[in-house]
Amino acid sequence: MKPFLTLLVAAATLVANAGEASDRLTFHQSPKPLKEEAVTEDWPRFLGPRHDLHSKESPLLKALPATGPKLVWEVTRGSGHAPPVVAGKRLVMIHAMDGREVVECLNAETGERHWSFDYPVKLGSSYGTKDAPRAAPVIDGDLVFTVGVRSDLHCFSLATGEVVWKTNLDETYEPAPLFFGRGGSPLVHGDLLIVNVGGKFCVGGFDKRTSKLRWTNKQNWQASYASPIPTTLHGKDRILVFTGGMTDPPTGGLLSIDPASGETAGMFPWRSRMFASVNAASPVVVGDSVFVTEGYTEGGALIDFAEDGSAKLRWKAGQFVSQFTTPVAHDGYLYGVVGTAGTEMVCYEVKSGREMWRDSIDLKDARLGRASLLHVDGAFLCIGAQGNLLWLDLSPKGAKILSQAQLFRAPETWGVPIVSRGLLYVNQNAMGSRLICYDLRG
Repeated sequence: MKPFLTLLVAAATLVANAGEASDRLTFHQSPKPLKEEAVTEDWPRFLGPRHDLHSKESPLLKALPATGPKLVWEVTRGSGHAPPVVAGKRLVMIHAMDGREVVECLNAETGERHWSFDYPVKLGSSYGTKDAPRAAPVIDGDLVFTVGVRSDLHCFSLATGEVVWKTNLDETYEPAPLFFGRGGSPLVHGDLLIVNVGGKFCVGGFDKRTSKLRWTNKQNWQASYASPIPTTLHGKDRILVFTGGMTDPPTGGLLSIDPASGETAGMFPWRSRMFASVNAASPVVVGDSVFVTEGYTEGGALIDFAEDGSAKLRWKAGQFVSQFTTPVAHDGYLYGVVGTAGTEMVCYEVKSGREMWRDSIDLKDARLGRASLLHVDGAFLCIGAQGNLLWLDLSPKGAKILSQAQLFRAPETWGVPIVSRGLLYVNQNAMGSRLICYDLRG
């Protein structure tokens, strides 16, 4: 790496792209003012403020109009399933357009662009699915980190978009065996950037400001599409990485890693027996136990970790099969969307593994599909795969639709519903790719 040259190239790119976003931006109207009593949070990473798909945002609009909340702005974009992230009034997204991977920082309330950076990317396809950016950016203070579909790892200045450092994981540490390029988001933990690298080693801990490799975990389970999660197990700081790439024979599972050294503190094998599969849903922490799920042969498992780090299966749920959507743990129960096509929603008791109910969620005129859940403002917010938005009351007694709307009609609306400062951000990934901001302020 040549940091000075990299900064010059980045600066030139920023100048060359100035004003481009305004050509793709449609501003509709300003959102309602935030109420004095409003509670707001940033959404700086894939699974939200605390890595658990819970947000303290309130009050939010619960009675949805049939066509959805009012549009604030929208930006046309290229391909990619990576959701945006938000810190303060800055939003960062990554997508592929015209043979280049593009990282952009926008004003979260107006859609106006602060900066943009792009670089060439070669996209292929596998199993009839095209490669595209899948890993959400991560905002940490004054820095932004992105992992591109072809393994380009960048660290940017959030304020200016200048490249602080960059590397290509495949070129530096050998390619990871994956079907659709890289898709797992990195994790910032203290002064470390933790990445499920694959290739020469499984997980790496990098100095977040210099890119220096501090430690490696060499368990031979390869990179997956799941994102690392920080937690505390029996009072000890741990990083959970649900690994498992495109390997034959299929291998992978849950690693509990000591972030100080990178050493494995505990591990539990869990991966589909099919070669044509990878682990993709992120681990879900419930006390000193962790729930993992995959979508083809094994299903879900609750894993108990002992004080010495050893891992033991508490229960297995062969029908809790989530292909890539991460379940939500709430008040002693797990809620998730299951099936390789995401056809049903389920509720399981954490303590016993008992299935409480299974519901196809009767929508007006669309299928739920591979939907994602967020618990916020006392209810569950759900984005369905066909562009439908729902408020749900989910409890051990069952599922009840509180209100629903059809935002647009397009397949592959995959990604968690992102809410920050009362605004909802949704990626439309097909039939006119765009990032849309809705006013969800109550």
